[in-house]
Amino acid sequence: MSGTTASATGIPEQAARPKEDGSTEGVDPPSFVARWWADGVAVALGGALIALHASLLGRWVVDDAAITFAYARSIDEGLGPVQQAGAEPVEGYSNPAWLALLVVGRRLGLFDHRAVLGVPDLILYPKALGMLCALGILVAIACAARRLVSRSWLVTGAAGVLLGANVSFVAWMFSGLENPLYACVATVLAAVLVRAVTTGNLLGRGPAVASGLLALVAALTRPDGAVLAGVYPLLLLLTLRRAQLRARAGAAALCVASFAVPYALFLAWRYAVFGRLVPNTAVAKAQELPDAELFSRTTGELLTFAGWPAVLVAAALTGIALTRRGMPRTALAAVVLPLALTLCAFGILEPDWMGMYRFATPVWPLGVLALTLAAVGLAERGGPRPRAAVALALSGTLLLSWSAQRERAAEFRAEPTLPMCLVVNRDGVVFNEYADRLGIRDASVLLPSLGGTLLTSDLKVYDLAGLTEPRIADALAAGDAEALRTYAFDELRPTFVHAIGVWARKSGMKAPRLTAEGYLPLYRTADGGGDWVRADAVEHPERLRQLRAWAARAVPSAYTSGRHECGDVLRPGQHAAAAASPAPAHP
Repeated sequence: MSGTTASATGIPEQAARPKEDGSTEGVDPPSFVARWWADGVAVALGGALIALHASLLGRWVVDDAAITFAYARSIDEGLGPVQQAGAEPVEGYSNPAWLALLVVGRRLGLFDHRAVLGVPDLILYPKALGMLCALGILVAIACAARRLVSRSWLVTGAAGVLLGANVSFVAWMFSGLENPLYACVATVLAAVLVRAVTTGNLLGRGPAVASGLLALVAALTRPDGAVLAGVYPLLLLLTLRRAQLRARAGAAALCVASFAVPYALFLAWRYAVFGRLVPNTAVAKAQELPDAELFSRTTGELLTFAGWPAVLVAAALTGIALTRRGMPRTALAAVVLPLALTLCAFGILEPDWMGMYRFATPVWPLGVLALTLAAVGLAERGGPRPRAAVALALSGTLLLSWSAQRERAAEFRAEPTLPMCLVVNRDGVVFNEYADRLGIRDASVLLPSLGGTLLTSDLKVYDLAGLTEPRIADALAAGDAEALRTYAFDELRPTFVHAIGVWARKSGMKAPRLTAEGYLPLYRTADGGGDWVRADAVEHPERLRQLRAWAARAVPSAYTSGRHECGDVLRPGQHAAAAASPAPAHP
């Protein structure tokens, strides 16, 4: 018999196309091959839409990603987890799982070696990883949808359109940072739990261990990814039955052990190598204890960005699906739980300076999965009018969300967050030129823009933002700018100092203090910061006047023409194409 019987959770044992009256009895589901073809086409089209939107960002990679690139280079070259040769081990990254993928890519010759079809693999490889993760997200959505609805291709296709139109999702999936891996793991976890629920194997060892290990990967990708360790135990708690209490407790313990034991070993290794239980980056960013005001403000901003009308429509559809009899409520809860936990993690984190809601990347695919499953599930179980209403709501959600994001998307595409190439040309190349033209050997530089500098500078680099400098991180966490300056000027004694904008104000490294510490200006900014050199390091002061004239042309040129191109291969010691040129040309 080709009809459908429902389990106690309201999940069809064999998804079938509903009749107009909402029943499924006597209706043959689409053939197995036809459904897979339809799902495959939906994944491909969704991936194409995401890739098309990503192409509008060109070769942009955010500079913070290049910090991890530099660590990947050092590890692959046998130097260990250091930012550059000769530096002490410091965990100046918070994404070891993503770092591992970069190291593997470099070892295989796919990353940090050459240009491919005119695109540096330093840019191409992490963007390719982002595309693979985007496809992985869509495949996970398709697999979850196949368990709950007969028209799984509709869920996957709608998800691809919604994600492809979301500039926050697309931007950070292709930024070079770890966001794509985190989002993919979170979505795969939801799909694994949906499958466990629909097959009646939620208490099995496989789902328990898989949930713990996926949460482990998420935690090693981003520290806040550890919240996913709570998804499986919470799902068991929500579906608690006395008759299964012992089995559920055992399954929850197995999940927690699968996560906690290897994560504890990782923490022990971290402490043994770096002397901290958290990444140095977490100390530098001085994350405070969360409160209700922070949570309401950050989540409110995120939902405003998504578009409140769209959010309300999505919440209404999901709420109806979770409460309506005959809907797969437990399976939907397996999607809503990781969505809620990642949204809470976003809400308690201090807003990120990089903008465009970087920490919300896993929220988007999980939210889209919950919305599309609820919408298509309700449509398949309803008559013509409910189907039309759901179709209208889903279309309206897309339109309202796109309308809310359109202006912000245009602004971000026009001026994305601190490009790596800008830092290469503005800081890496310029300070190499400073040292070369002044004839200073064994020079060092203190500055806040780190990634592109580490990849191209042959100077010893100190991080004014504290991400790779534990003492500076401690001073920033304590809000003690004087301790930061004392450490910098009395112990580090950098040859060059670069501080502008917020970092000139935050560190107090402006003209009066720099002059008092014996530094001479090379390039000055209106806020009292700029580029400075230590006077006692200059053996040829007669060269300063000519160097300042060069800097007056070179630095503005880097800001105007050095944002998108910085050479096919980046290596320490990189200089302008012609040392005598009036401005640093592209290497």
